[in-house]
Amino acid sequence: MKSIIVPIDFSKQSEIALKVAANLAKKSNAELLVLHMLELSPAIISNTEYIPQVHIVHLLKVTEDRLSKFLNKPYLKGISTTSIIKHYKVFSEVNEVAKKHGADLIVMGSNGTDGLEEIFIGSNTERVVRNAEIPVLVVKGEVDSFKAERFVFASDFKEESIPAAKKAIAFADLLDAELKLVYINTPADAFLSTSDAYDRISKFLNLAQLGKEVDIYNDYNVETGILNYAESNAADMIGIPTHGRKGLSHFFMGSIGEDIANHSKIPVVTFKI
Repeated sequence: MKSIIVPIDFSKQSEIALKVAANLAKKSNAELLVLHMLELSPAIISNTEYIPQVHIVHLLKVTEDRLSKFLNKPYLKGISTTSIIKHYKVFSEVNEVAKKHGADLIVMGSNGTDGLEEIFIGSNTERVVRNAEIPVLVVKGEVDSFKAERFVFASDFKEESIPAAKKAIAFADLLDAELKLVYINTPADAFLSTSDAYDRISKFLNLAQLGKEVDIYNDYNVETGILNYAESNAADMIGIPTHGRKGLSHFFMGSIGEDIANHSKIPVVTFKI
């Protein structure tokens, strides 16, 4: 892994993400790109009638000092760290930074650990996920010792999900994690017989040229099935595909991807289809 981007807003959640990113950086000898986006608009930056340039320069200096103090953490010692400050919030810029530096991963923190706070709707995290071409790892709650040993990737195994599956496999290889691929079989309209499920999975694996095994897990709905399967396999993280700007709500059907990200107690990583 070459480099990891961590968007920072000085919140507790962003520091949690920084700790996880630092852990991953140490394991893979990666550089940390710590990104902070100021709450300024292009109009303010370009028009001195709003804020004199001297005030903008002062604001940037204050932000640089604050970021420097924020990064003065024992767990960052020995890690190559680069600070990047953008003048205003344009979430597509995260992806531009990723392309410029050849980053492999974005790590973000989010509120809530029990799913009571619907963190993705209208959130900064969702905006980054929608724009990112590289995986986005979303971390909730305190993480004392982050592990990336067992990784579950759930898919509907339709042809459009092949790119996401390949990215998940490459990501697992980067982390040297054991990867479990799973199809969640549910009752009612989405139910597939064992034969039909294996036919779909076999076609998918042949098209993708993937020599992987896939588990079929039965449960009452996809969200519950993924969470239960991950728990039964002692997974350290869950992977789900996304449709980028169409949002997490287009994973499988309805708002399943969003629900998983909100309700999972372990980190969730998204892969753009």
